[in-house]
Amino acid sequence: MTQLDPITVEVIGSALTSIVEEMGEALVRSSYSTNIKERRDCSTALFDRHGNTLCQAEHIPMHLGSFIGIIGHILERHKADDLLAGDVFIGNDAYVGGATHLPDIVLAEPIHFEGELVAWAVNTAHHADFADRGHEHIYQEGIRIPPVRLYREGVLQADIQEIFLLNCQVPRERLSDLRAQMSANRLCVHRMQALCAKYGAQRVLAAGDELQDYAERKMRAAIAAIPDGTYRFADVFDSNQMSEAMDMTVAITVEGDAMSLDFDAPPQVRAGVNMVYTALLAACYYAVKSAVDPTILPNAGLARPLTITAPKGSILNCVHPAAVDGRIAASQRVADLILGALAKALPGRIAAAGNGCCTGATFTGMRENGDLWVYLETIGGGGGARPGADGLSGIQVHMTNTSNLPVEGLEREYPLTLLRYELADGSGGAGTFHGGMGVRRVYRVEQDCRLSVDGSRIGSAPWGLDGGLNATGTYLDFGDGRTDFSGIVALKPGQIVEIVTPGGGGYGPPSARSPEAVARDRAEGRVTA
Repeated sequence: MTQLDPITVEVIGSALTSIVEEMGEALVRSSYSTNIKERRDCSTALFDRHGNTLCQAEHIPMHLGSFIGIIGHILERHKADDLLAGDVFIGNDAYVGGATHLPDIVLAEPIHFEGELVAWAVNTAHHADFADRGHEHIYQEGIRIPPVRLYREGVLQADIQEIFLLNCQVPRERLSDLRAQMSANRLCVHRMQALCAKYGAQRVLAAGDELQDYAERKMRAAIAAIPDGTYRFADVFDSNQMSEAMDMTVAITVEGDAMSLDFDAPPQVRAGVNMVYTALLAACYYAVKSAVDPTILPNAGLARPLTITAPKGSILNCVHPAAVDGRIAASQRVADLILGALAKALPGRIAAAGNGCCTGATFTGMRENGDLWVYLETIGGGGGARPGADGLSGIQVHMTNTSNLPVEGLEREYPLTLLRYELADGSGGAGTFHGGMGVRRVYRVEQDCRLSVDGSRIGSAPWGLDGGLNATGTYLDFGDGRTDFSGIVALKPGQIVEIVTPGGGGYGPPSARSPEAVARDRAEGRVTA
């Protein structure tokens, strides 16, 4: 076994991180769709030859759930010796080793050095395409692709690509974005091969193993610092796709340097809010890491001290053929549950609840030349107030980390006009430290189109901590008195749509807010819920 000194491990580890970050920039800069080139709805990662996460770029936590299933599935179906340089696998299915919902297209490419499989280049991009669909079961949500070869020894399998594009509403975007994903993976292959040439493949592989062991040691040390015991928290999960809100609970048990997270959730529903188990794992890994020690390396080692369970066939661990397109909403509630429970174990270290949802608006229509268009926006909200600081306003929280589509890009690409884009004053919860404010976006439709809005925290509210007050929830107005958004709505030219996202919860009693902060609030004309 190759022995490495800590400095060499650190240098190689930094090089691996640099590779996945460069992959991400290459993907964004070479992509075509606004959802990737502007909103950066994509992620990149390196996996070791056995399918364990070596590192993931700091993009979108949920996309880890898209990665951790595909390599293992490929290795179950193909011997390592049968994987050749230039092979590229494509997949998106939530149940057969692909993504966590169908729009996330994953490309995985084995990396060889001197004839030996040493790692995997993996990326995923959200192809904003499978829109204007039902969500009672997964067969309504788009084409399902098990991990199959899109390229074989560098040669495009044109029939596979043609089947995929034929099932897409905007195939020109899909083809261009697929090519961007290919270029990102090819960059990763070259960079990893150069790293192996510089240090030797065995030293790089050994460093990868040591980095995973180091992440495990750090996670165990952080857990061991928490008092043993069981910490419980309950919250409400609501969605415009469901007729009623549902209770969810978590029991987090700390015993020595190990932690178990046991969820109780309602049975899966005929709506697109269900999560497959890999999505649950991604949410748990993110939330625990961010709470106990954010400096832990994002690789497979951090998962070793964690045991995660949820009833099979429930919203948090669904089984085929449950619909999963809007699984991000449930994953946000998983993060809220974990952080709420750990706030009892780690007093003074956890922020109040953030906006707790992923408010998504999808407009679809047809251009004058007959081409379809799809515009997706996931709108940020308020961050929870922190011990010692107000919450951030107008941000993505927890499981999402996309940017917004700037007004100029939106109005250039689509027949929509953005009349207002501002922070929603009064949406953050009051406290010694105020919760961050949500966002108000007001659109004017310029031609016939259809709109679906996915939201949560509609009847429930992001909670405050230690005496801080709750924030306000999601609000939607079509400009004609309608506020219901339980389905797909047909819109006419000139119609106005207003979407307001939740704020973040407050921290500490409002009465303890400093005179300086109160004066600043008044000077800025700020009202706090």
